[in-house]
Order: sequence, then C-alpha cells, then structure tokens
Amino acid sequence: MRLLSYSVDGAPSFGLLTADGTGVIDLAGRIDGAADLSDLIAQGRIGEAAQWADSGADHDLADIAFERLIPYPGKIICIGVNYGGRGAEYAEERRDAYPSVFVRFPETLVGHEQLLLRPPESEQLDYEGEIVVVVGAGGRRIPMGQARSHIAGVSLGNEGTIRDWIRHGRFNVTQGKNWHRSGSLGPWLVTIDEIGALGDLHLTTRVNSELRQDDLAANMHFSIEYQIHYLSTFVGLDAGDVIFTGTPTGAGARFDPPRWLKPGDVVEVTVPEIGTLRNPVQDEVSKGLDA
Repeated sequence: MRLLSYSVDGAPSFGLLTADGTGVIDLAGRIDGAADLSDLIAQGRIGEAAQWADSGADHDLADIAFERLIPYPGKIICIGVNYGGRGAEYAEERRDAYPSVFVRFPETLVGHEQLLLRPPESEQLDYEGEIVVVVGAGGRRIPMGQARSHIAGVSLGNEGTIRDWIRHGRFNVTQGKNWHRSGSLGPWLVTIDEIGALGDLHLTTRVNSELRQDDLAANMHFSIEYQIHYLSTFVGLDAGDVIFTGTPTGAGARFDPPRWLKPGDVVEVTVPEIGTLRNPVQDEVSKGLDA
C-alpha cells in the first residue's frame, strides 16, 4: 500500500494511492477515530486501510496538494555522514564507531511538489536525498534482528541544509538543519510488506535532471536495522517517528566551486520501489517583526 497526506481546496486529509497510481482513496471518511496519517500509524491501524484498496478513487491525483507525509511526528531523527565518501565533504576520512545523530522539527519539512525555500540569510541551500523510515511499532533496545518488524514503511526525504549555518558552533549542526521549509518528505509511505531487502534500495538524487547522488543502501556505514537498534537504546522509538537514514556523496557542497540550490531549481529524489519526491526551489520572502 501507498499511504499519503494531502489536501483538496485547503482541506487536509489522508488516503491510499489507487493501484494504477492515478487517484487517491480518501481514508479520513472511512476510518473512524484517525484524524490524519500520524494518528493512523500511532494507533497501529495501517492494516485497516487495505480493505479499501479496491475502492474507486475519490480524487484524481492531479487535483490534490501533497502535504508533509507524517503531519506531526513525535521525533524526526537524522543520521549524518553515513555513506562512503561523505567524510570528504567535512574534510575528514575517518569512520566513526557510532552514528552521527541530530534532530529536525516538523516545520522544516514540506510535502511532495511543495516549494523549498532559500532563506535571505544564506545562499548555501543544499540538497541531501535520503531513504526515510517511519516507525510502526515503538520500543526500547530493539535487537537488529527484530528491527524490520518495527518499521511501518519507507519513504523519501530531502534533508535540506544551510551549509554555512551548520558550522556556527562546535559539535553542532542544529542551526543549519532546521530552516523553515528547507527540506521535504514524501510523496507517500510504502508499507514495509512491499519492500524487499532494505540494503537493495537504490537511491538517486537529480537537480534539474542532472544526476548528483547515486548509491545503494547496502553501502551505508550503519544499516537501517542498526540505526533502529542504536537509536532505541538511548531513546524510546514511538509509532510515527521518522528516521532520515543518511545521504550519499554528491551534495552541492561536494563540488568545486560548490553548487548551491537557487530559485528555479528542481530536486528529485528517487528509489524505484518507492517513487520520486520532487520539489522546486524558491527564495523565501523575508518578513520582519513589523510585517
């Protein structure tokens, strides 16, 4: 199944992509007690959506606006420097014994086809295409062998970054990772039963159709299963939590000179088993205190 969050004429809802990929089956009016996709996952009720899979579409896909896939995740946890070659982007080649971990806030992420905003404070908006995991069953100290059973499904993310702001403080990337509408999540959640070995997922990122990132999840330093194990050791994972699992080499900072995103650019993150997350770029309109 492919589950998504969307709106029609400004009214938010959530639903199921039709089998032919051209329409959306509305679930808000069919599953009582679940206000949105966050609710459905938190309540452990994803399986209930299957009974509506053969229903006719309530909306054409062209008539909806995609919203942030998980409207209000309790936690958005991100893994940094997790593919071969990424260390060079930080002027180091050492491989750490444990993952680099940081967090994002929901307001920093938009949905599929929504605008990414370059802030007036910096021109260094960069892209980071990623495989995203949504937790389906919470837990603490989850063994690697059981990690997959705690996954509701997978999606795609662009973990957009303002590069100069990640270097404002030592041991600290929070500022550069949490700019308003700088990243994205979507287009939909593919339930884990439709995904084979996680290591076989092939991730690519294109900017204006030019291939920039290209790698297999198998080349992660820390596998998705290990990430779930490691993270759940120090914090309880809850249903609906989101994990950005790391980005391959090839971000704009990698080039000489760097190739930052600019207004009019289009970023596309793709995994064949999931689909494509697409976002245009626009300058943010600065609003002062008196605006």
